[in-house]
Amino acid sequence: MDLHFGDSKPTDEERAAIDALLGPPESSWEGADRSDADLRWARGGREARDRRDLLLPGLHAINDRVGWISDGALDHLCRRLTVPPAEAYGVATFYSMFSVKPRPATVLHVCTDLACAAAGASELCAGVEARLGLGSGVHVERSPCLGLCERAPAALAIKAGDPVRTAVSAPATVHEAVLAASSPDSAPQEPPAAMAVPQAGDPGLTLLRRVGVVDPSSLDDYRSHGGYAALRRAFALGPAGVIREVTDSGLVGRGGAAFPTGRKWQATASQPDHPHYLVCNADESEPGTFKDRVILEGDPFALVESMTIAAYATGAHRGYLYLRGEYPRALRRMEHAIAQARARGFLGDDVLGQGYAFDIEIRRGAGAYICGEETALFNSIEGYRGEPRSKPPFPVEKGLFGKPTVENNVETLVNVLPILTMGAEAYAAIGTEKSTGPKLFCVSGSVERPGIYELPFGATLGELLDLAGVRPRLRAVLLGGAAGGFVRPDERDIPLTFEGTREAGTTLGSGVVMAFDDTVPLPRLLLRIAEFFRDESCGQCVPCRVGTVRQEEALHRIAERTGAAAADDIALLREVGRAMRDASICGLGQTAWNAVESAIDRLGAYE
Repeated sequence: MDLHFGDSKPTDEERAAIDALLGPPESSWEGADRSDADLRWARGGREARDRRDLLLPGLHAINDRVGWISDGALDHLCRRLTVPPAEAYGVATFYSMFSVKPRPATVLHVCTDLACAAAGASELCAGVEARLGLGSGVHVERSPCLGLCERAPAALAIKAGDPVRTAVSAPATVHEAVLAASSPDSAPQEPPAAMAVPQAGDPGLTLLRRVGVVDPSSLDDYRSHGGYAALRRAFALGPAGVIREVTDSGLVGRGGAAFPTGRKWQATASQPDHPHYLVCNADESEPGTFKDRVILEGDPFALVESMTIAAYATGAHRGYLYLRGEYPRALRRMEHAIAQARARGFLGDDVLGQGYAFDIEIRRGAGAYICGEETALFNSIEGYRGEPRSKPPFPVEKGLFGKPTVENNVETLVNVLPILTMGAEAYAAIGTEKSTGPKLFCVSGSVERPGIYELPFGATLGELLDLAGVRPRLRAVLLGGAAGGFVRPDERDIPLTFEGTREAGTTLGSGVVMAFDDTVPLPRLLLRIAEFFRDESCGQCVPCRVGTVRQEEALHRIAERTGAAAADDIALLREVGRAMRDASICGLGQTAWNAVESAIDRLGAYE
């Protein structure tokens, strides 16, 4: 792709998709027919440059309508936004859900990640490819985690058009996956979100108490079950009072970093530079994680309310919800919830008549694990490649669009609701002194009842596995997902807290707990983890870009050799792992060696 515009022209369909998002072009500089006025001066350039952040939605618009992004479509989008074609090409090729090469309008994504691999994803892929064959009009894509781990193996069909149509098949058989791809409208409906919550309906739940109880499409039903009581209390307390409650509650981030939420909010609120922004990170791409999806699908108004509270406390008037591109039902639910809240005065220029203005815009991701890192997410929203930024400056000083920004994930934000309704002291009494409140755990793999479990911090790994019904002959448990670590089946007493897992030499991460029995080949799992990190590395820094490739190569060699040769490669793995951990710019490279290291040291994976 050249730095300059080419001669390719968009089709009428591609042009319509872009113009539906951006409006008709105002001058020939943006792709309209040339007029005499355009020969005298250039118009609209400054306004177009200010819309650079619409590059990702524009790419989605083309991909949704046609199924891939042609040179002509990319050129037209670049003219509309005055983005250099080379930069736009770099963005389009960054995301796995886009293609810049011709492909059929229907794409079937078949998950091959950890939970699905253990449930027969390889056989599913082979069967689907054999049934569909060449010329079927369906492109089969072997995909990383689709966030449907409780129903593994999983497949997601996306059929481009106006409108784009999607169908999920999980747990998928060859017949059902082919049906979803061939006729998305005829595919069986997804089960309700409550099916992913074995505890659904338990009155003792805090974060999940409404999932399966309220109608997720009804604002009135949400309010009848306590909805918007927390926001009314927030207005009564004022911004400083809300931050004080959140700080006193001891709430820390639930995405894995465990940074104190109150400190982050206070740091953002105190910045003199304006405007301030709020970003909700709903791009949970860690293999084995699906808790945010269940909240988005089963209790969407809770996220709208909690985002409003966070924005009010930090002085933000605009919020962005960055949502995984692989979550079509969550997208529909959130679009509906935001529209309903806006229509009823819970979002907009005067929220609840309090004189406070706030609104939420949804931005869809497009398949990039690295965008779970907050600064990579900011770059993605702004229309750049989703590569992490160096820190400092930190997001609370210069985040989205260079302005003070508070970023939290879905689970962290919805914890704010019980903090305000029950009070900080009562909330802090749940859990332990250093890890307060309830925690959501994503349990999948070799268990009888996979799903989301809500437990107070401090429950043990054994108690959680007993709830899920672990199967006989347990071989290993992976905590924290691909970026986490393995523990032995006899380590049931590990307390599920940030400090407890740290003392045990592992990590809690985002709350992933994946159980594997002895029918699952451990070396194959480790190789899949290495493949995942190689694919998902953004390539910006050398330690991660090169290290993830070397790690995968070494694991391939170890699978083929034993004895001294394998020992040499294990020594090489340790050296590469230390380099990635010490020198990578972000958490992806820093944690890419964790699971492999723990499997070698704790489980004797290659003995």
